[in-house]
Amino acid sequence: MGEPLNVGIIGCGAIVAQYLKTLPSLESVNLRAVADLDFSRAEAVAASQEGVRALTVDELLADPGIDTVLNLTIPAAHAEVASRAIAAGKNVYGEKPLAASTDEAREVLALATEAGVRIGCAPDTVLGTGIQTARDAIDSGMIGRPISASATMMAPGHERWHPNPDFYYVPGGGPLLDMGPYYVTALVTLLGPVTSVIGAASHTRKERTIESGPRAGQTVPVSIDTHVTGVLVHESGALSTLVMSFDAVRTRASNIEIHGELASLTVPDPNYFDGEVSICNLGNGDQDGWTVLPVSAGYTGAGRGYGLADMASTPNGEQHRANGNLAYHVLDVMESLLTSTSSGRAETIRSTVVRPPLVPLTFL
Repeated sequence: MGEPLNVGIIGCGAIVAQYLKTLPSLESVNLRAVADLDFSRAEAVAASQEGVRALTVDELLADPGIDTVLNLTIPAAHAEVASRAIAAGKNVYGEKPLAASTDEAREVLALATEAGVRIGCAPDTVLGTGIQTARDAIDSGMIGRPISASATMMAPGHERWHPNPDFYYVPGGGPLLDMGPYYVTALVTLLGPVTSVIGAASHTRKERTIESGPRAGQTVPVSIDTHVTGVLVHESGALSTLVMSFDAVRTRASNIEIHGELASLTVPDPNYFDGEVSICNLGNGDQDGWTVLPVSAGYTGAGRGYGLADMASTPNGEQHRANGNLAYHVLDVMESLLTSTSSGRAETIRSTVVRPPLVPLTFL
């Protein structure tokens, strides 16, 4: 590629605001149009962006001036929208997960390969200075051979802030498929692909009460597990312990910790682009032994959409960092972990992926 992408957004829900903060500042991305099944939402977004048109979904897909679709629809619609965009000859960059299932995701990747278009997928938070500085520390040997990691996300549930949280509590939702992509993508970025998983899960409530917006006070049913824990075995031999929960009040655990033979790292929240990375070397095991590492890698000042810009700036023949194969492997890991919570057995991960290259310290 190496040329600016002319982008059309499909899906003008809550997440679009975060992309709109970033896209105007990216020289490699030109936002041309927006679409939504609720046309009034598309009109509202277009009115806030100079030179952006509100279109129907069909109009946007048929527009020859748009070469890339930014798919911000709900997870259940990711595969359908991506497939239609590919059929229209357009690249696709989507919100996580890549699709609602690995079966759907495989079909999307196969269609993209056949059509000769690119597929990218969030989260691109791993391209920021937080995860990339930790990656640089690991790759440079600062912690020695990585042995283990822990990743923890504990929250009381999205119904506390989201005005329409229903889809978080049906199949395809839940803490693992919602927040897990940030954490699993970070673990794969830091430690490499996963070869097997084993897990367990539970849920505490059969319904949730919406606490904000016009539906405040209404209840939504819960039909999936809302607390998931598991162990991920990496190809390198490192073991990651993962805990994702919508059933806890709060935690003081680090979002991610990486432990090696020579040192331990604390890694910032992978839901964000930056944050401090701290190291404690062998022999400095008390709290005073932690030292904040200087920022050494990643896109500085990044926001949602930097993965799209990275895709635009990656030459043809090279794999961009927030790519479809990485998103597929992460989805495979999560789906297999959920299978393990039901089967009670370790599940083999059939996919693999090459770790994307380190992002040099870069300002876009």
